Amino acid sequence: QVQLVESGGGLVQAGGSLRLSCAASGRTFNLHTMGWFRQAPGKEREFVSAISWSATNTYYADSVKGRFTISRENAKNTVHLQMNSLKPEDTAVYYCAAKEGLGFLRSVDGYDYWGQGTQVTVSS
Repeated sequence: QVQLVESGGGLVQAGGSLRLSCAASGRTFNLHTMGWFRQAPGKEREFVSAISWSATNTYYADSVKGRFTISRENAKNTVHLQMNSLKPEDTAVYYCAAKEGLGFLRSVDGYDYWGQGTQVTVSS
């Protein structure tokens, strides 16, 4: 089993920045990819970004490309999501996710483990 714990959410004004972190523990040696998803009220959970466990490959949704940056701290089994130039439409609960297999990294169904989520609110 793998446990994921997110931190770093909060309230920020439009144009501001936040840094989310996700600490993984347990059987992390089987993990292939770490991802971030978000879910706004009344909407489906959507892909935001992902990074391979080796940190050689990163992936972004078009809506956040150029504003968000995903990174890994290998020694701490931690993944970060630096979010800059935040917009009100970025408001959502952000979830960290981890997967053991290959493929479908932009799909909710492709992930095996999920964190509890952290709220990000961007005011206009």
